[in-house]
Amino acid sequence: MTDLHLLDAVVSAHGALRQKKPLVQCLTNAVSSNFMANILLAAGAAPAMVDNPEEAAAFVAVADAVLVNLGTPTAAQVEAMRLAVEAAQRIGRPWVLDPIGAGGLAWRGGVAAGLLSFKPAVIRGNASEIIGLAGLGGGNRGFDSSSDPADSVPAARELLVHTSAVSASGPIDHVVGVDGQGSTQLIKVAGGSALLPRVTATGCSLGALVAAYTAVAATPLLALVAAHVHFAVAAELAEERAKGPGSFAVAFVDALDQVDAEVIRERARITRSALSA
Repeated sequence: MTDLHLLDAVVSAHGALRQKKPLVQCLTNAVSSNFMANILLAAGAAPAMVDNPEEAAAFVAVADAVLVNLGTPTAAQVEAMRLAVEAAQRIGRPWVLDPIGAGGLAWRGGVAAGLLSFKPAVIRGNASEIIGLAGLGGGNRGFDSSSDPADSVPAARELLVHTSAVSASGPIDHVVGVDGQGSTQLIKVAGGSALLPRVTATGCSLGALVAAYTAVAATPLLALVAAHVHFAVAAELAEERAKGPGSFAVAFVDALDQVDAEVIRERARITRSALSA
């Protein structure tokens, strides 16, 4: 049964997103950039793809939140990422780590591990990436959801020494984090669509939407939950109209714009439980 108190908080965060239209600085991969920008605009935020070493740190002061996505990192982009997150930590801007491939490729895994020292507000990935980043598994494919999100919960808890909340996407998204009272929570967000992983950059774009919510939500944990709910509800709406992956991509952008408080209350499926120490 949906947690109604948490549902109210998600609706409030969604309203704040639409009202404040946060600017998200996206240091992301070449595959996702265009789709990600459109997803942010449709959801109610604003994108800025500023990812070069000469400008990345300075732009953090302009942005409301920062996304670091390790999809196709180059040496120059990694330098820009480090400069950006250092600036974010210094001036108090929330930033999100999306550790794509961290469980399967050693170099980018090392990059991700190094970025953890700059304390991301949240970490968002699939289960393989979360397990790989925490160092709990070997040989994970990293780029896809080859592990069940439920299997990532111990790894997510381990990563809380670096961040306030961690999510693993899947048929049921699993979110682990510390709430406003200091309690460690496991929140499950059901819904979405099987067509999401058949469209390039949907997961990457979820990371950008998470960043947008970190700029307006009361806590990083709520930001993660609100972004996952927004995404899942929009995906369900889009699937009802789509004939396949191509039409789904278009319908999904439309649906992100059409999600409102009434739709969230009607369709969101959120459960919460406390995790023992």
